[in-house]
Amino acid sequence: MSPEPNVTTESLRTLHRIHRQLSDLRQRLDRGPKLIHAHQTNVENNEKLSAKASDETKTARVAADKKQDQLQDGETKVKKLRDQLNTANSNREYQALKEQIAAHEMTNSVLADEILEGLEKIDQLVVKVSEAEVIVGKARQEAEKNAAEVGRQKPLLEADIQRLEAELKEAETVLPDDVRNLYQRVVQSKGEDALSPIEGAFCGGCYQKIPINMINELMLHRPVFCKACGRLLYLPENHTSADV
Repeated sequence: MSPEPNVTTESLRTLHRIHRQLSDLRQRLDRGPKLIHAHQTNVENNEKLSAKASDETKTARVAADKKQDQLQDGETKVKKLRDQLNTANSNREYQALKEQIAAHEMTNSVLADEILEGLEKIDQLVVKVSEAEVIVGKARQEAEKNAAEVGRQKPLLEADIQRLEAELKEAETVLPDDVRNLYQRVVQSKGEDALSPIEGAFCGGCYQKIPINMINELMLHRPVFCKACGRLLYLPENHTSADV
């Protein structure tokens, strides 16, 4: 058989519902700026990666241009040495010039290979920069979209919070003075977790078993606190003695 409705029990049920709703709304309101910050951080991180890829490309271009200049200078030296072969005064001088030409040609060959590798690397970096810029663009769009949604939701959430805070004050006035004092004390220390329904024979907050004598006190509409977690307990709707 269900206990008869009681203003204290009904009020505690209502108060707990409002506290949970307020907690959810406040968390959603607080989450907005955090989401904006997270998206902005993501944009900044991707911008850094894009800038790094761009700097690597510039460095690779400078290195490739330097090697191009070195190769051009080496080819000029080879041409000059080849011209000197025709005016060599002795076989010894001729052989020395040939050796210098071979050395420069070897250096030039290495430079040519390095330039080719550098140009291939530049091509890869250009693709990397392009991909990074696309990622940055998408990150910025997501950040703008999120900021707009947070801005749209904020006044709605604030209005709901204001409405529920008014409901909470109204619901608190219904409590008997002695119960209100106990309720306010536990709310100050626990907030939303100040209240909990009985679930079967257990506290719905910490799931510790509630002694039968305490449940009997609740059924007599007396204030009861969970000895394990300190929550102010109340009976849920349709609770019967068979639930214990």
